[in-house]
Amino acid sequence: MVEVKNLTKRYGASLALDQVSFTIEEGSIVGFLGPNGAGKSTTMNIITGYLSATSGQVAVSGKSTLDEPNEVKRLIGYLPEQPPLYLDMTVKEYLDFMYELKKVKLPRKQHLEEICRLVRIEEVYNRLIGNLSKGYKQRVGIAQALIGNPPVLILDEPTVGLDPKQIIEIRTLIKALGQNHTVILSSHILPEVQAVCERIIVINNGRLVADGATDTLAHDLSRDHRLVLRAEGPETDMLSAIVQMDHVLEATSLGEKEPGVFEISVEAEQDYDLRRDLFALLAEKNWPLLALKNSDLTLEDLFLQLTSSDESHAAGAEEGDEETAPLEEGLPEGPEEDEEEDSQPEGDAPQDGQE
Repeated sequence: MVEVKNLTKRYGASLALDQVSFTIEEGSIVGFLGPNGAGKSTTMNIITGYLSATSGQVAVSGKSTLDEPNEVKRLIGYLPEQPPLYLDMTVKEYLDFMYELKKVKLPRKQHLEEICRLVRIEEVYNRLIGNLSKGYKQRVGIAQALIGNPPVLILDEPTVGLDPKQIIEIRTLIKALGQNHTVILSSHILPEVQAVCERIIVINNGRLVADGATDTLAHDLSRDHRLVLRAEGPETDMLSAIVQMDHVLEATSLGEKEPGVFEISVEAEQDYDLRRDLFALLAEKNWPLLALKNSDLTLEDLFLQLTSSDESHAAGAEEGDEETAPLEEGLPEGPEEDEEEDSQPEGDAPQDGQE
């Protein structure tokens, strides 16, 4: 379990986080959303213990990041947006290095082999990291986060820069990890969050602006709960019959969409589910129902509404939110790459481990 209570962070005069509070239950996959500069990376770095808070408390599995920082770090596996990889190491050398750095007590060979099977990097185990595709590099980054079998995983933009096939594979991997870990996933790709996460937390200008189940959050925050139906029948008769239904406030025709088929917008009383009543009416009148959908906000609409309607706050982009702390204290981040893949020396065999 991850508990964040009244978390506040100031960078000089700028307020990066303002009394942020939430709890993440064990074994859940939670999407952490917000625009650039909203405070996402600051929050994650405070949770991992690599950044101190101005005030507030963070506890992981009952252990405080302030009182027991080293214990908390052992409970968390962290994948920054730029994985801290050493491109001149092989995958084996790098994972061995991280195993030593984290002072893991589990049987080394068995533990690392199990992680490699889970993230599917066995075939590139003895290859240079610099010669791997971006998809495999991301898998190696996830592998280092899993070393020590931490109960909590924090993944910052885990699919950024990947192709569609690689994105699907990483999504599948995250779902599998969620069976045995608590996963906090930060991403700007809203369909990815919707496909993977059970719950969404939205932060904007350093404040929590929404928190709820992925399937119901948009519905709960939508002010307009109209139903839009498409049915075959006489337009005037259908409108008249629907308007006379109990709990219906308004019905409006949206025009003929197919020959003899009309689309009608229906507004019901608040918190009343009209779908079954509509179906029964149309079936009784022998007017075939061809489509029925609600007009709730999409996740994208919700995100834009929450992050654009909120007034300007002291944080903004000045906070430097997107900077990411090193994986461990004293460990520099891996060098950035100018190109996606390093070139091979002349005469070498073709690169392995490409996706």
